[in-house]
Amino acid sequence: MFLTFYVHPVSTFGAVLDMVTDRISTACLLVILSQVYRPSFVFLSLLALDIGSHWFQMYSTFLVGKSNHKDVKDSTSWLFRLYYGNRMFMGYCCVACELLYIILFLLAKESEKMTDVLMDAAKQSIIYSALLAFLLFGWATKQLVNVIQMKTAADLCVLYDLNKKHNK
Repeated sequence: MFLTFYVHPVSTFGAVLDMVTDRISTACLLVILSQVYRPSFVFLSLLALDIGSHWFQMYSTFLVGKSNHKDVKDSTSWLFRLYYGNRMFMGYCCVACELLYIILFLLAKESEKMTDVLMDAAKQSIIYSALLAFLLFGWATKQLVNVIQMKTAADLCVLYDLNKKHNK
C-alpha cells in the first residue's frame, strides 16, 4: 500500500509488484490479528476477501485487455469509480485500514474481545473516539469496495467466458 504512494507503477511488472507487496503487508497483519483475537475466522475472511477481490480484478483486467487494473471508468458502481478515480480517497481508505489493524495489534490484551478493546480505547478520550471512527469508516469503505470489486470482476470473467463460448 505504501509503495503506491512512493513509486508510481508505470509498467505491468510495477503494477503487479505494487499489488503483491500490498497484499503481503495486509496478509501479515491479518494473520497476526487472527492469532491475537477470537474468532480468528473474521480476520482470515478479511484476508480471503482482500486477496480474492484483487486477484479477480487483475485477472478480469487481463481478460478484457485493459492496461491497468485501476481503470474502472465503465463500472456501474459510483463507490468503485470514486475509490479508483480519486487517489486521495483510495489512499485514505488503504491507510485507515492498515492503521486500524496496527492499532488493534498494539492495543491487544490477552483473552479480550476485539470489540471490548476498541470500546475501551474509544472511552479514553474524544480524540481516540474520533480517530477510531475515522479509521473505521475508511476500513469499512475499503471492505465494501473489495466486495464490489470481486463481484464486478467475477461478472466480467463470466461475460468473457459466455462471449467466448458464443463466438465459437
